Formats: sequence, structure tokens, C-alpha cells
Amino acid sequence: MTDFSYNARYPTHRVPTFGRNIVATSQPLAAQAGIRMLLRGGNAVDAALAAAITLTVVEPTGNGLGSDAFAIVWDGKELHGLNASGRSPAGWNPERFAGMAKMPEAGWDSVTVPGAVSSWAALSKRFGKLPFEDLFEPALTYARDGFLVSPTIARLWALGGARLGKQPGFANHFLPCGKAPLPGQLFRNPAIAESLRLIAETKGEAFYHGVLAKKIAASAAAHGGVLTQQDLAEHTIDWCGTISTGFRDVELHEIPPNGQGIAALMALGILEHTDIPDYPVDSAESLHLQIEAMKLAFADVDAYVGDPDHMRLSVADLLSKTYLAQRAAQIDMGQAADPGAGAPTLGGTVYLTAADETGMMVSFIQSNYAGFGSGVVVEGTGIHLQNRGAGFTLDPGHANVVGPRKRPFHTIIPGFVTKNGLPQMSFGVMGGPMQAQGHVQMLLRTQLFGQNPQMASDAPRWRFVAGRKVAVEQGIAEEVLARLTELGHVIVRETPDNSFAFGGAQLIHAMDDGYAGGSDTRKDGAALAF
Repeated sequence: MTDFSYNARYPTHRVPTFGRNIVATSQPLAAQAGIRMLLRGGNAVDAALAAAITLTVVEPTGNGLGSDAFAIVWDGKELHGLNASGRSPAGWNPERFAGMAKMPEAGWDSVTVPGAVSSWAALSKRFGKLPFEDLFEPALTYARDGFLVSPTIARLWALGGARLGKQPGFANHFLPCGKAPLPGQLFRNPAIAESLRLIAETKGEAFYHGVLAKKIAASAAAHGGVLTQQDLAEHTIDWCGTISTGFRDVELHEIPPNGQGIAALMALGILEHTDIPDYPVDSAESLHLQIEAMKLAFADVDAYVGDPDHMRLSVADLLSKTYLAQRAAQIDMGQAADPGAGAPTLGGTVYLTAADETGMMVSFIQSNYAGFGSGVVVEGTGIHLQNRGAGFTLDPGHANVVGPRKRPFHTIIPGFVTKNGLPQMSFGVMGGPMQAQGHVQMLLRTQLFGQNPQMASDAPRWRFVAGRKVAVEQGIAEEVLARLTELGHVIVRETPDNSFAFGGAQLIHAMDDGYAGGSDTRKDGAALAF
């Protein structure tokens, strides 16, 4: 295993968690739900799903029954990748959005078919040990009897309510007495409890073919949307495997496009052709190389990545070692750049992770996209819908241009690291375009610089914004920031109040003796083990 350092390098009140069974999520109640499944005899998939289902109730600011989801699972012998993102309604075409500068970010014209429920059913059927209905018990309890809203969620809830309070159904379901719940306030959601019960009893069929599908389609029609029962009924998941790239003696795995995971692989592949191991972990030179590699990767992903059925370039084109070496050669150690897309030869939320004593590991992510998503709540169901349609572009020549029955470009990505073909680390970083950047930073800190998962989570992060602009968290040394400024980076110092933009993170790292070490950071996180 990696020879980790356990001497705290950054200010923190957390230490790594060790155990044969671990669940790490952004919300303690969800982590407890996962542990309950393990104590009942379930495996890591059961634990991950119970946590994911519970998160739709206790953290509606990031996910819900109307979310999309992706997963990477080590079943004890091999890796499996699941893409459960939904497609656009058949009624969407460029003409529907003519005259707009960009895709809508709220309302029914931002809603694609939700895939999270289908991911739960598929993962449970293929890998789970417990009955599907058992996974819903914690969430049903919190929905019916209520839960105490945590401080971070309360703050995000108030922000979402101010922005989306007038969307169909939102106020009735999420603004009791006309305002968002306060920290520590008990919140009940009997409507979502009934929806959860129907989903549990039918193994998800009610959502795509039954009573819930009818209610979703009826709500769309009533408010000018074009999402239909047929759109829901024709939704399919894909067991898509993973794509990967090597860095030194480990392999980083991501879900293939339509997600941005390929951006992390490209940046890491570029860094493989640099001298980054020669520089200290938090030095200006190390950060400069990472930022420049990320810029190059994002430029290509922005230009070429979308629904794989519509991409002009293949994953192999974009991950070609020869091409990434050429991109690495463009990095100037003396000057920050503002690169455009390259030209490869034809031939880039809520997160949780769980591991159990058998060696099974799960990297799982589900998301509304922007907070509460579209803001649309289907009356009487508690189902609030993502706004993944905002991920399309209106550029007619782009692979990601809006169209019927297409998957939009996705930001949410689960990560997984293997070493010599064996599981090393399941992990994720939340926060829109921060996610691919966070994957690169977490991998380098744990696998190159020997930082334990909690230390890597606590370390201050950087986030490429645009052009030469880079946002940084507090904690990066002043002399490092001064040097980055000399190199031409435009540094934006983020306040602690805006640390959410750098994403929460959860990591589980395998250990040689069969135990695992877990970490979490940001939000109201919890890594629980036994």
C-alpha cells in the first residue's frame, strides 16, 4: 500500500477512519443508513444504495428522486462502470430553444429523464445481498417522521428557496410556512415517503412505467414541458465499463463520456509527461503544472465531448499517449497560458463511497446538477427534478448541441484507483467543474505525495475558472501565491463562506491487511466504520 504520512500538515479537526467496513458520505444520517445495512448482513453496494436513497431525503439541496447517477463498483474480481444518466425528451430540438443565448437553467425546459432510481434498481439486482425494499427503511423513516436539518444544508436550502421558490411545486414541498427550514428544525416530507414506498415495492418500475411516471408527465404537460411517459418508459442504463490512464504505478478509472471524467484522465496523462514528481507537494511549480495540464484538458473536453453517439473524436483519440505528450510539451514553466483546443488525430453533487470486509468497493455519485436542480417539484410526490438539460450547448456544430433523446454533458463523476489490477481507492469530489480538477488533486496527493486520505481532503484546493483565472482556498502559502501571480495566473482568493465551490470529498483507501481508511471533508460529512 501507499506509505502514508499521518503527521497533520493542514489545520483540521478530523483524522482518518479505519475499519473493515466503511461508508463515507456528505451527511451523517446517510452514512448511518449505510452502516445499518452492513450490520444487517448487506454488502458495500447495499450500504451505498441505502446511503444514496437516504440522501434524497436529508440532503435535497444536492440530490433527489429526480437526479441522475453514475457508479464504479469493484465486485471483488473486476471493475464495473454504470451510466444511469437520462436523455433529453423526444420533443427537444434546437428549434425549441431558438433565440436563446444558452440553455435554460430552471423550469421544465431544463429537465431530462432522471436516472438515479434506475441506478439503484440495477445495482441492487446485480450486486446487492439484501432485499431492495430493506434499503429504503432509513429514508422512509426520515421522510415520514422527519429529520433535523443540518446547518450546511439549511444554508443551501435558503439559497435555493430564494432562487427557485416560484417554480412549480417548490414552495408547497420545500418552504414550510413560506421559508426554508432553519438549522435544527424538524422537516417532514410525507409526499416523498409515499414515492419512496412505491419505488421500493416495484423495484423502480413505478417511476418509469407506473403511477409516478404518469404524475411526472402530467406535471410537465400542465406547465409547458414536453417530457412524456414514453420518454420515461424508454429510459435505459448502460453498463459502460470504465476508461483509464496510468500515472506512475497506479491507474485512474473514470466513467466514459458523456461525463467530464475524461478531463481528469487527460490532465493526469499530460502530467505523466512532466517533471511534477521533482517538485514539493504544495510548491508553486507543482501547482502551476497541475493548473496548466487541467486547462489543456478542459479546452479539449469543452470542444469535443458530449453524448458518445454524437462525438466526432473517440476516447482513444483524446487519451492517446502521443497526443497527451504533445499537449504536455505546450506547458511553459515560466508563463501561465490561455490555451485553446488541440487537434488530436481522428482514428471531458452528492458523492458517497462504501467498502466492506470482502473487498467490495463502491464509488457512487448522484446529483440534481445546480442545488435543487430545475426547482420543479411534481405535486403530491415530493419528486424534485434535476436541471441536467442546462448541460447542453446551443452551438449547432458541437457534439453536445441540444437534440432529442440525447445525453447532455455531465459534470458528476465517480473516481476509482487501481494498482497492479487491484482496488486501491474509491473517491469523489463534488462541485460541478471542480470535480475533474479535484480528482487530479486527490490522486496526486495520495498516490504521488503520500498524503493519507484525510490529509488530502483537508489540503487547500485550487480551481481553474477561465482564461488565466484560478480560484484558491485559504491555506496556500503567501509566497506560493505570489510566485503563481508572477507566472501570470490571476489569483482569486475565496473566503471560507464560499469553500463549497471547491467541493466536498470522500475517499476510501484499501490497506494491505484487509482494512480500509476513509476520509471526508466539507459539508456536514461523516465517514463511519466498524
